[in-house]
Amino acid sequence: MSLLTPEDPPPFTLLTPESPRPLLFVCDHAGQQVPRALDLGVGDEVLAQHVGWDIGAAAVTRFLADAFQASAVLAAYSRLVIDLNRAPGDPSAFPVEADGHLIPGNAALTESQQEARRDALFWPYHFAVAERLAHLWHGGKAPVLVCVHTFTPVFQGLTRPWHIGLLYNHDRRLTDAVGRPLQENNPDIIVGDNQPYSGKEVGYTATVHAEPAGLAHLGVEIRQDLVATPAGVATWGRLFADSLDIALQDESLFRQRLA
Repeated sequence: MSLLTPEDPPPFTLLTPESPRPLLFVCDHAGQQVPRALDLGVGDEVLAQHVGWDIGAAAVTRFLADAFQASAVLAAYSRLVIDLNRAPGDPSAFPVEADGHLIPGNAALTESQQEARRDALFWPYHFAVAERLAHLWHGGKAPVLVCVHTFTPVFQGLTRPWHIGLLYNHDRRLTDAVGRPLQENNPDIIVGDNQPYSGKEVGYTATVHAEPAGLAHLGVEIRQDLVATPAGVATWGRLFADSLDIALQDESLFRQRLA
């Protein structure tokens, strides 16, 4: 039986599916939904916090998809149900505690219960990302992948000084191409190089969908207090979009680079 009922929203939203532009935005932590069949043991006030989703990330992704008239895939369900940016079987995909909040509904999950969440939410989302990249590649150019996230201003008592972070693992083509104009045109902002998280340590989506295929990609992290309002989304979405637009003038980014 499927974990989702007809009353539940679908596991993801696809924006601008008709776009031929070889550019895809994805947002692993866009939503805060919980399937009706599940009781995580936490209230809406917890789901609305940063532990439940990436605050502002969905709005930024929608802004970027509109600005570039490009496709985007946005996850609908909370990262507390399953973290789509973690490998299958990774225990951290089903947190029993998140920044001081206990998640009783994730305690002692059986393998079959985890599998039910993957079948309903994880695989459909990642299949949609893979299918969209394949469709865009059919146009003749290797598509570029941008993974959109946001981060908290303070974590475990430590203040994070960065306004925006650019994440990568082995291939930093897009990171460098975006980072140069981003810093040069905005000298007052603090750009994190693999900060506040490192793409070498986390980033299942980019690692699986882009790196093996040699696709140019990056993860962008924007501080949540900067994009908590529509005005902030517009300001920081435009700031990143302007730098990405400059970067994408380099046609070499639309070619494979295989190790």
